[in-house]
Amino acid sequence: MVHEVRGVVARSKNAPVNIETVLVPDPGPGEALVRVQACGVCHTDLHYREGGINDDFPFLLGHEAAGVVEAVGAGVTEVAPGDYVVLNWRAVCGQCRACKRGRPWYCFATHNATQKMTLADGTPLSPALGIGAFIEKTLVAAGQCTKVDPAAPPEVAGLLGCGAMAGLGAVLNTGAVTRGDTVAVIGCGGVGNAAIAGARLAGATTIIGVDLDERKLAWAKQLGATHTVHGGQADVVAAIRELTGGFGADVVVDAVGRPETYQQAFYARDLAGTVVLVGVPTPEMRLELPLLDVFGRGGALKSSWYGDCLPSRDFPTLLGLYLQGRLELDAFVSERIGLDDVEEAFARMGRGEVLRSVVML
Repeated sequence: MVHEVRGVVARSKNAPVNIETVLVPDPGPGEALVRVQACGVCHTDLHYREGGINDDFPFLLGHEAAGVVEAVGAGVTEVAPGDYVVLNWRAVCGQCRACKRGRPWYCFATHNATQKMTLADGTPLSPALGIGAFIEKTLVAAGQCTKVDPAAPPEVAGLLGCGAMAGLGAVLNTGAVTRGDTVAVIGCGGVGNAAIAGARLAGATTIIGVDLDERKLAWAKQLGATHTVHGGQADVVAAIRELTGGFGADVVVDAVGRPETYQQAFYARDLAGTVVLVGVPTPEMRLELPLLDVFGRGGALKSSWYGDCLPSRDFPTLLGLYLQGRLELDAFVSERIGLDDVEEAFARMGRGEVLRSVVML
């Protein structure tokens, strides 16, 4: 059986997205059909539309989603019809060198659905991050479905599918922030503010949010920043040092991903401190640092991929904390929109007006 549904498709580079009829096949072996309930509008979807990921147009956009499993293919044991799930783009294989070394959050061979979703004329679609969730129903590998507590609303649960998990994990997993630490976060959009929320959850005593936008700094204060720094009005490195007793922060998260913000993060950390890069740079960017400073300052320079998360471990745990009132995820949902509103949501995201627009289906 083929399911005829509506989805958001980017047909060519930088062109506005369209609502298209998409044909979704029944799940084959190892696959699951998911009825999408909510999907966040993420910068990564815009990067796909702009051709910044690859040129495999047309793309079926959307990946930060929650929904209900409608059907599963042969051999699927992880989930069953009726399960409430968050979709993830790290379906660990269990067989690659990272998995076999007990580091599945670095899995190098994550699973995707084998069958293709297509346009009505048979043109195969490239689903964003192997998911494609700006659609009424999507086909994914069963391992991309993480079962969670249905008490968490889908517009909140879906945030863990990408942006919120990236920020939370950058602090909790990659940066290993613990009680008493000092943390600075450069860039207070959705990912950066999730890092701030994670730092508060971990027990950091000083949490500094840095941005050029007063609105984003206000969000940072709401989500746990003890101090904020306007990057256009102060020397960022000097300000972070002043707020941390002259030493610099134990962990500095670069949620922007530009050479200049990375240099700020590098020099704003304490001796033997940690820099975590979670903002995604573009291919042409280059970084120059004195090698003597890299040696002399010690510590760790890390990149955080998807918050170094293990979905089966982290999604249920974080939603459990949310349901206990200990993790404020509702604050990230700036607006609830329909499929027809995605293009305008990209524009609002570019203007910095929202933390997350969430498509409700």
